Amino acid sequence: MQDHGKKRRRGLVLAALMATMMLAAMDTTIVSTAIPQIVSDLGGFGLFSWVFSIYLLAQTVTIPIYGKLSDLFGRKPVLIGSTVVFLIGSATSSLAWNMTSLIVFRAIQGLGAGGAMATISTLAGDLYSVRERAAVQGWLSSVWGIAAITGPLLGGALAEYVSWRWIFLINLPVGILAIALIHLFLHEKFEKGHPRIDYAGAILVLAAASTIMFGLLEGGQSWAWVSWQSLSIFALAALLVIATVWVESRASAPVMPGWLWRIPALAGSNLAGAGMGLVMMAPNSYLPTFLQSVHAMGAIGAGFVLGCMSIGWPTASALSGRLYMRIGFRDSAVIGAGLMILGSVAFLLLPKPQPIWAVALDQVILGAGFGLISTPLLVGSQSVIGWNQRGVVTGAIMFSRNLGQSLGAALFGAVFNAAIANRLQTASHSLDEPMPSNVNSVIDVLHDANTPESVRAWLRDSIGIATDHLFWGMTALSVFVLLVLFIAPRQFPVHAEEQGKN
Repeated sequence: MQDHGKKRRRGLVLAALMATMMLAAMDTTIVSTAIPQIVSDLGGFGLFSWVFSIYLLAQTVTIPIYGKLSDLFGRKPVLIGSTVVFLIGSATSSLAWNMTSLIVFRAIQGLGAGGAMATISTLAGDLYSVRERAAVQGWLSSVWGIAAITGPLLGGALAEYVSWRWIFLINLPVGILAIALIHLFLHEKFEKGHPRIDYAGAILVLAAASTIMFGLLEGGQSWAWVSWQSLSIFALAALLVIATVWVESRASAPVMPGWLWRIPALAGSNLAGAGMGLVMMAPNSYLPTFLQSVHAMGAIGAGFVLGCMSIGWPTASALSGRLYMRIGFRDSAVIGAGLMILGSVAFLLLPKPQPIWAVALDQVILGAGFGLISTPLLVGSQSVIGWNQRGVVTGAIMFSRNLGQSLGAALFGAVFNAAIANRLQTASHSLDEPMPSNVNSVIDVLHDANTPESVRAWLRDSIGIATDHLFWGMTALSVFVLLVLFIAPRQFPVHAEEQGKN
């Protein structure tokens, strides 16, 4: 009876964790299909990119700090507190009166989402054994997959048939229910002491990460990559990183301790996670554009093809437990990197025009690769240390992945735009028809009914070539992930606490 009660409590807590993660994940993309309605009410279209960017920025830079706080004060208060902050941001976002206010309130949302992201994965490590965590991470990964598909669909439906403000208001009842379940059923053994807080380190980590993220998000958008603005921002970021390393190396309880990079298992996992984040952003950002432009698919159809990644990811994640218990964490991730390479190369080898079913299958393969990298490395890294350091380790891995995603968005954006720009420069030699004046107008010209078919065909071919460039880049980065995995030992040094749980 006691075991049954424990399983029931864990099940309810897991449901609350999944619900909270769903909210945080969905709010990354839910506003994308509501752009016309929001801009119509609030104006400020030129600022709208910041509605996305500020949420990602606030979420990412706070993850390592929340990880440290959860080690100092326990997971429960940090998770409940960050969820409350997220709900406050949601409520105020629904009341926004102009685009600036919406951006500020989205920042508050992101501050709460960062705590949820860091703490939920840490709690999964606390509540479940190494053997069980794969299935749990599979469930949590499936949440991301569902959120990626349903977020834009739900946002568009609410904006069109009710009001865009309900995009944020629907978070409130779900979030309140999740908080209630966590409060009632999450019981953690935590000895309250006199924690030492590294305030200087926390401020510097926040400042350094914010500066890097700001430079990555705005570079190539608000100003050129090689400009005094970009050079100034990244020079400041470099100085802040140096100051962070100096302060953290002397702190008694650092937010980002140096041992995260001195333990080979953790260093390899963090670098591989960052590399995986890089690779993810190419299909996430540009595959729908390729499908809609080259294959004339609708937005929903293109979204479902991309969503096939969400089939392979949670499936591989859930099944990875059997694999890493047999061959180890690193070798399981090596297989995942192999699938990433296979998925990247396979797209390049597809006949043109690519069969849609083959592109969808390719996304399943890529998703399986991501699942076999993310879950074994997360579970393996959590197994290396004890409870009082698990939050820091989990936060570092998630921060590395998010930073990789931001780098990927910038890198692949630059590659895609450069490929298109190069084609536009040579267009005059191959076509007599008027061509788009710049990269930004390519999609508008392609979908303009007055555009000659010869120009359309040429533009579709250009987008196809640019997409091939992305997959070549994905291939190279996937090989990088494979290589850095060998920094980690074949067998992770499992902490005594974890050996006792299994």
